[in-house]
Amino acid sequence: MTGEATLQSPRVRVLADRDELGRVAAHDVAAEIRQRLAGQEQVRMVLAAAPSQQETLLRLRDEPGIDWTRVTSFHMDEYLELSPEAPERFGNWLRHTFFDHVPLRAAHLIEPGTDPDGCARRYAELLAEAPIDVVCIGIGVNGHLAFNDPPVADLADPLDVKVVELDHECRMQQVTDECFDTLDEVPHAAVTLTVPRLLAADRLFCMVPGRGKRHAVRQALTGPIGAQCPATALRTHPDCMLYLDEEAAPDDV
Repeated sequence: MTGEATLQSPRVRVLADRDELGRVAAHDVAAEIRQRLAGQEQVRMVLAAAPSQQETLLRLRDEPGIDWTRVTSFHMDEYLELSPEAPERFGNWLRHTFFDHVPLRAAHLIEPGTDPDGCARRYAELLAEAPIDVVCIGIGVNGHLAFNDPPVADLADPLDVKVVELDHECRMQQVTDECFDTLDEVPHAAVTLTVPRLLAADRLFCMVPGRGKRHAVRQALTGPIGAQCPATALRTHPDCMLYLDEEAAPDDV
């Protein structure tokens, strides 16, 4: 049954399918951006890059009445071991899906190059220049947020951005999502925003479609808060909206 569940945090909306999820989530994100632009000079947001986010971002770029020239965007993770022009890179995916379609004030990409640790420090400095207003995020099949995989994710990480090793389930998801043809092609490491950096934003919008995410969603909503399912940290944020399609929604939501 579609509707809005009664949970303090995150609030949960269950939509009929991926298209309806994207339409509703984009409408809500756009309304938040418009409201903030009415009272402040600019909006700063962080976007996830994954097939689960595609319907939302395609709808968001067509939402009317947003002065994108006052919006600065970041993304939340990027592979190592890939060439700058590789289409599998998240920055390139975001360019193709969103950044190239709206006249953003700035789009800051994670560019690991030959110094990923230095890149992480510089990106953390950019993020820290002003508050982050909005984060659009997903949940991985292993419960990760960005590339903070269990069981090593640190929900009290002192860093804002860091280099991480990707676990096997996370890497397999990239093949299942048809981002790579084989597991051997999936990089083993990435630069990622940490859980505390993501949760420091004022508003979180979390879009999670697909039957493969159902177990992770159940754990995120009902499991013990901790590194065994990093998405449980969403329950510690005061203003998070979780959008599910019927396939992703556990039976008891």
